Amino acid sequence: MIEHNENSSTPATDDSPQKPDKISFSARLRAYFLAGVLITAPISITFYLAMLFINFVDSKVTPLIPVRYNPETYLPFATPGLGLVIVFIVLSLIGAVTAGIVGRLYLRTSERLLNRMPVIRGIYGAIKQILETVLAQQSNAFREAVLVEYPRRGIWAIAFITGRTKGEVQNITEEECINIFLPTTPNPTSGFLLFVPKKELIPLSMSVEEALKMVISGGIVTPEDHRPKEEWDKPLVSAATYEDMDVLREGGRTPVLIPKDHAFSPKGIKD
Repeated sequence: MIEHNENSSTPATDDSPQKPDKISFSARLRAYFLAGVLITAPISITFYLAMLFINFVDSKVTPLIPVRYNPETYLPFATPGLGLVIVFIVLSLIGAVTAGIVGRLYLRTSERLLNRMPVIRGIYGAIKQILETVLAQQSNAFREAVLVEYPRRGIWAIAFITGRTKGEVQNITEEECINIFLPTTPNPTSGFLLFVPKKELIPLSMSVEEALKMVISGGIVTPEDHRPKEEWDKPLVSAATYEDMDVLREGGRTPVLIPKDHAFSPKGIKD
């Protein structure tokens, strides 16, 4: 029988949780400062840009108001946003007048006059078509974000559908193509117009606003996956590259990928 020695020198295990190290005052202050920047910076920048736009409109419109009708003549303080309100009212009145018979007649006459000017008609036609496409309520332009392989196979980029390809470009293309706009980072107002086969576009569940945020931020702001969770583990595209492959175009311009060390090459049989 082995006696239990209460005075054994075997150290007892301490299962009690260890206290976390205390955060220093400087680290805590730095964390508070960064949190304050993240909260106030977006709001401050938004208000600053809004005030710049309002002041710009006011500086162009307010001087056109007669002195006797200008509220700033009688008020002891400035009225920011007055020019923006006037622009909104004037544009609404123009739209209401244009909807009538007289307005449509005037619009038709002015368009005929502009279409007879050699340089002005091109600029006017392009601007009108762009605005009608973007602002039309029934338009689907810039309403869907897609994924496209660009600038080569294996590299993917976010683009936006602008319409279905028509005219000469579609007539000389065998596949059904889609017009897409591929924006640049961080300035999405510039980019490339691409005509891509419809079957090569991957639709995204993210909204256009979320996709624009991702493009502008350079990928720092990444939206969540809105698809059902059972689809998250089902990849739809591949990121494999084809740098070790040559392209052999057979009859009918059909591209065929073959290894570079194959007996055939795009120029024919190797010596």
